[in-house]
Amino acid sequence: MRKVAIIGVGSTEIRSTTPDVSYKEMMFEAATKAYEEAGIDPRKDVDSFITSAEDYWEGYSIFDEFVPDQLGAVLKPVFTVSADGLFGIINAYMQIRTGLIDIAVVEAHSKASDMLTFEGIVAFALDPIYNRPLGGHPFYIAGLEMMRYLCETDTTLEECAMVVVKNKKNALDNPYAAFGAKITVEDVLNSEPMFHPLKRLEISPLADGAIVMVLAAEEVAKRLTDTPIWVKGVGWCSDTPQLESRDWGRAIYAEISAKMAYKMAKITQPQKEIDLVEIDDKFSYKELQHMEALGLCERGEAGILLREGATQRDGDLPVNPSGGSLGCGNLLEADGLKKAMELVLQLRGEAGKRQVPDAKTGVAQVWRGIPTATGAVVILSREY
Repeated sequence: MRKVAIIGVGSTEIRSTTPDVSYKEMMFEAATKAYEEAGIDPRKDVDSFITSAEDYWEGYSIFDEFVPDQLGAVLKPVFTVSADGLFGIINAYMQIRTGLIDIAVVEAHSKASDMLTFEGIVAFALDPIYNRPLGGHPFYIAGLEMMRYLCETDTTLEECAMVVVKNKKNALDNPYAAFGAKITVEDVLNSEPMFHPLKRLEISPLADGAIVMVLAAEEVAKRLTDTPIWVKGVGWCSDTPQLESRDWGRAIYAEISAKMAYKMAKITQPQKEIDLVEIDDKFSYKELQHMEALGLCERGEAGILLREGATQRDGDLPVNPSGGSLGCGNLLEADGLKKAMELVLQLRGEAGKRQVPDAKTGVAQVWRGIPTATGAVVILSREY
């Protein structure tokens, strides 16, 4: 079966609000950049288009009807994945591996600033009998999960705050980041209490942006670019949707997804074989929990590595050198593509001030967010 590579990426600027452009204009901008980088004409060269979108975020039923025009996909196959953009990459990867197509395009975006009822949309995903009638902002679930994680691992509130400080500082060097800042642990701990023990600065703010990626079979990739980034492994998992029966202290979905991706990529010692990771940090504690779930350290050791500086950009295992969602912003279904794009830039050596030296292999991991237990992992490498 053929190998698959990412040969082009395009992104808009990521901002907290975008009243000056529509989501269609954002998609067109990102697509134009990706096609130019890949050296393709979407009308002639692309066999399949994938959009990662959720009707509830968009405010439209059957949202994919609004996709073809700005992607150059009119009268072409268009597939909708109602999940994060990382799932879109996995779908494109599988389509190409089958031999049915040579080139696929994946699109995902966020126009969160247009939503007036974000809290209500998230709450609608809760069990309508046992959970939704309890009321309140659904992020209380994150607070409960954080308490359980801290209790089981002896991770401290200060270590969670250090995640925020690190990621927002990293974002200062990222032109795609909307929320870079130089803050202290005390700033985080003294910020407004939200969902105990979560503070306001520990919750990644929503942002607007669009990202498009072009994937190709190996023979096409080698013809079109000198810097293909190879998809070495993929994994995905949905744990139970029931709050009452899930493991609140562990990210089971991330553990299973990582094992699947590592097996495919033939990685047996992730701590030694991976050069950098872009993992989900929608809440501060999630970065630490996901580090452990991905086997990057033993359970309860993520906070220790953070304190020792191992997860800094110049550390032994850089985590979220882009700034993550805490620094860049939560792009909803585009969050995974944002992480994958950072890996592509890093592995090409094109990440500018935030470049991780001699990076060869990276992992992108995403969680779909409250109240789900759904996640995916993609392993990328510059080595064939």
